[in-house]
This record gives sequence, C-alpha cells and structure tokens, in this order.
Amino acid sequence: MQTRLPREFTATPAGSEADRILRSCVHCGFCNATCPTYQLLGDELDGPRGRIYLIKHMLEEGTAGADTQRHLDRCLTCRACETTCPSGVEYGRLLEIGRARVEATVGRPRRDRLLRRLLCTILPYPGRVRAALAASRWFGALLPAEITRAMPTRRATVSDAAHVWPKARHARQVLILEGCVQSVTHPQINAAAARLLDRHGISLTRVPDSGCCGAVTHHLAQDSQTRGFLRRNIDAWWPEVERGAEAIITSSSACSIMVKDYGHLLRDDPEYADKALRISQLACDITGVIAGLGLEPRKPREGTAHRIAFHAPCSLQHGLRAHTAVEEMLRSAGYELTPVADAHLCCGAAGTYSILQAELSERLLANKLAALMAATPDIVASANIGCLIHLQGGTTTPVRHWIELIEEVYR
Repeated sequence: MQTRLPREFTATPAGSEADRILRSCVHCGFCNATCPTYQLLGDELDGPRGRIYLIKHMLEEGTAGADTQRHLDRCLTCRACETTCPSGVEYGRLLEIGRARVEATVGRPRRDRLLRRLLCTILPYPGRVRAALAASRWFGALLPAEITRAMPTRRATVSDAAHVWPKARHARQVLILEGCVQSVTHPQINAAAARLLDRHGISLTRVPDSGCCGAVTHHLAQDSQTRGFLRRNIDAWWPEVERGAEAIITSSSACSIMVKDYGHLLRDDPEYADKALRISQLACDITGVIAGLGLEPRKPREGTAHRIAFHAPCSLQHGLRAHTAVEEMLRSAGYELTPVADAHLCCGAAGTYSILQAELSERLLANKLAALMAATPDIVASANIGCLIHLQGGTTTPVRHWIELIEEVYR
C-alpha cells in the first residue's frame, strides 16, 4: 500500500509505526473472511481492510468524521484478522493509532462521553467495581442500562476451600496480576493457580500495590490514565523483580497481552522504558506456566461433570496464539472436549464492547452460545474474565476458568 502521510507525523513514533503497518497491507481481503463484524454486517468498512483505508485517509488528510468513528468503534479488537493475514499486518497497533487520532479530533454525544468516563472511573478500580456491583443489586434502575446489562447476573457457588491461598514457601517465585474486575467477581481463579503451582514447587505472590493492567483505558484511547496504571504496576513489581521473581503471570489472557505490551507502550518514556521492557520480557500468561509443569495424564473421576466446551478467547488464540495448549491440558486431565463450530469467532465481550456496542455484542453472544451448547456440554470453560462473565450472562450452564478445572483434577 502506498502512503502519503505528512512528514511531521511520520517523524513521530506513532506516525512511523502507522506508515510501516500501512505499507505492509496488500489489499487482499483475506482478513474479512474471519472478521466477526464483517460477517454480521457485510459492510466493507466494518471489516479490517475497510478500516485500514479509513485510518489511512484520516492520517493522510488530517481529518475524520462520525462515520470513521462509528466504524472504528465497532471493531472488537479481536485480532482474528492478524491470524488470517498472509502479510503479517499489525492491525491491532494501527487501530490503536487510529482510535487515538479519532478521539482527539471527533466529538461524541454527551451521553457517550459520560458512559466512557464512567467506565474509566469504575472498572480499573476493584473497590469501585465492588461498590458498583452492590449498587446494581439495590439501585439497578438508576444505572445506565448498558452497565446493568453487563453486570454478572449468576455467580457460581464456590466453597471456602476454593479461596485458600498457600503461604509462600518456595525458592522459585512468580508474581500474579490479580486484576481489577476478576479480583472482585472471581478471586477463586488465582487461588486455584496458587495451589496448583505450590504443589509443584513454585510460590505465586500477590503484590498489593499493583492494580489494573491498563487495558480498559488503553482501548478507550485514554493515554494519560493508561500510562499511570503502567507506571504504578512497574513500581509495585520492580522490587520483587530485583529480588529474583521469575515471571509476572496473569490468568486473564487479555491482561497478558497488555502486560506484554508495556515495553512498546512506554518505549518513549525516559524514566520507565528500560523497566517496562524488562516487565514485558517477564510477562507470561498462566497457560505457558502450567503447560511447563509436565502434569501427568489423568482419567475422569466417576460421577463428575467432565464434558467441556472450551471457548478460546480472542486474546488467547489470536493475541497469544496459545489456545491449543489449554485444550491439550484439559484433555490430558481427563476432560472430554466437545466440538465448537466457528471457534475462531469472538463471543462479543471484548472488554467494554459489550457495554458500548451492546446490540452487536448480543448477536455475537447468541451465535457463540449456540456453537458452545450444540453438543450439550456439562461445563463451558474459558481463559478470560470478560468472556466468563459475558458467557455466563447468557446461559445456566456453569462457565468456569480452565485453571480451576485443572486444579481440581490434580488436587
């Protein structure tokens, strides 16, 4: 693709990166074949190729309008197009640059601005998430419908034992990002990971001063707030890194991608660039850690629910390219995995997408649940907190994190 981006823009890190990515696109359109929004809407501008043209035009001409904003907003950032693309176009990074430019130049209706501000004010802070959940139960009618619809409506009954976190007692130590929403709604996930790792000689350590990974505000183009979250986490983790922590792991695949990106996002920060790069090098999704334990194969326990439909989050299969590892571990643990049609397509959660693009999100959820439930599984498993909450909101079948299921087998 030929480009005519202004020289003053290409002289910046974002401009240079955008120019490089645009030039790598060969217009083939293979990306549209796996784009969830293109499949739903059939509009070229709601597929990756069309959005690339919109971003190119905006960056070259320096102008954008509500149409460009709408089509970029509709993108799930699922990155299925990157898995399909034969040219290796880094669409996700280009989209971030385009959204930042749109956010800076195109206004939004007052209600949309308030809703986005509310999301950035609540979701990254566990205490506020806890208060919002309580408010939704007592004063749900007073909250915006988009938010109450996305609140967890069914919570699995979890025993006290599921929350037990073993004391640190091993020389090998890894840090865990507890997460903002997950630490409130599903704290048993990281506790299960801690117990499993403890049995294999690794202590999983919580760092109290760390917080949100920054993904929520990053995808809403709130750069200043995002950088604040990144710097806070680096400051919190750094003493443990200097003491020899082997890795910084996350049990939510979307957070894994974000932490792995710290080095890129803070590459122009003179104070944090080197530390951020080191954090990115240490960042690891829990999938890789558990796969490296060499767990022995098991047979399913009699009388237990063991037929599982696994939903591989987009962040796991398209971002981390690691979904087969989870499926292999579940099978090795004795679970039967049921077939899932169109497993590459997004469930519609996509961070705040289920709130900001509720209609499209609900259509994607219905399609995904139909595929997951086709073989009547006992349990639905996934690897990302947003997907877990979104899927559970549409079914009475239990939706659980895969690490919980693995830990139960090897308990």
